[in-house]
Amino acid sequence: MNNTTNLTRRRLLTTTAGSLAVAGLAPAFSAAQTAAGAAAPATAAPATPAVKPLPAYVSWKDANSMIVHTPTTIETKRSAFGTSILTPSDRLYIRNNLPAPSAAVIGDPSAWKISLEGVGKPQSFTVAELKSMGLETMATVLQCSGNGRGYFAGKPSGTKWEVGAAGCVMWSGVSVRDVVAAVGGVTKGMVYMTGTGGEKLPEGIDPLSVIVERSVPLSAMQDAMLAWEMNGEPIPLAHGGPLRLIVPGYSGVNNIKYIKSLAFTKEQTQAAIQKTGYRLSPPGQKGDPSQPAVWVMDPKSWVTYPAPDAGAVKAGTVQILGVAMGGLNAVAKVDVSLDGGKTWKAARLVGPNLGKYAWRQFALAANLKSGTYEVACRTTDTTGKVQVATSPENTGGYLNSGWISHAIKVTVV
Repeated sequence: MNNTTNLTRRRLLTTTAGSLAVAGLAPAFSAAQTAAGAAAPATAAPATPAVKPLPAYVSWKDANSMIVHTPTTIETKRSAFGTSILTPSDRLYIRNNLPAPSAAVIGDPSAWKISLEGVGKPQSFTVAELKSMGLETMATVLQCSGNGRGYFAGKPSGTKWEVGAAGCVMWSGVSVRDVVAAVGGVTKGMVYMTGTGGEKLPEGIDPLSVIVERSVPLSAMQDAMLAWEMNGEPIPLAHGGPLRLIVPGYSGVNNIKYIKSLAFTKEQTQAAIQKTGYRLSPPGQKGDPSQPAVWVMDPKSWVTYPAPDAGAVKAGTVQILGVAMGGLNAVAKVDVSLDGGKTWKAARLVGPNLGKYAWRQFALAANLKSGTYEVACRTTDTTGKVQVATSPENTGGYLNSGWISHAIKVTVV
């Protein structure tokens, strides 16, 4: 697979309107901001440190929009999400538990095989064969389990993600439900759906200690997808192509890249990434199977403009912008506070609704005088579940959705 091909199409997704503009659906943010006199900071942004070079396998990404923590952990800057709901592919974060396989290892993407087990008629399918079995297109939030880890007071180990280990992505593929129906359905008594990634494993060590293999409740199969396209293009190697398991509403680690096996099982996998890793362990304790697995995402939101990395803003009407997700449920509303949560105002949901698993953009026009504001936001899903004020700390720093820690200070001049 060539990750550097078709850059023209990539740049289309990078524009403000992106693919939604083609359908006339992009929000008119630029015009509104210009009319409000608040499209640009009033003062120069703080001096920007030198941009760390991108690793070769993601050299096609927009380096100015990314924060390179390590070669396998690359974050989207808060100010770089854009205003077209979908996150452009060249700004989407990177989090790989193992190095991405090379194009030579993948070979012909259409010939990549996935095996189905724990079903009536176990068998394997190539990507080309899957494409003849159906088509679904779905937008979902893709969020690293550790997104927001950097805001935990206890400073858990791992990449200190802020808000940029997340994005809203449009996937195309075939529903797991349809594939399973074609092979005789799930065998009776199975409790979990277990996906296994196709990364090359280091030699000389126990495969279970490093393999990317995750089990999720069988109910997750209902809306799961085997995807081969991301934002209208073949999924890049860096993001799990040629075939990726998409489990809507579940954190990123459960969305298996380079998926080579999908099994329905009675027990969770014994792979370390499931058995002891990605568990909500009390601070200072090691993970074990008795602790909750890192599965479903909670309602969560954050402000994308004004952003701390964009400098001060001019006094007057300022558009407070952000994104909100509901996990397994749709976003119902978003409230914004300018005083650290003492008072709240209802924001407006912006743009088309791309489904309950996508995030919603929100906007609140605020008349701000000179000073410093503590801007916070919180979302409520369609079941009435409200984003928590604080998330419990845990050893891995997972699933931080607390609106207090995600609040930002905005300087107005």
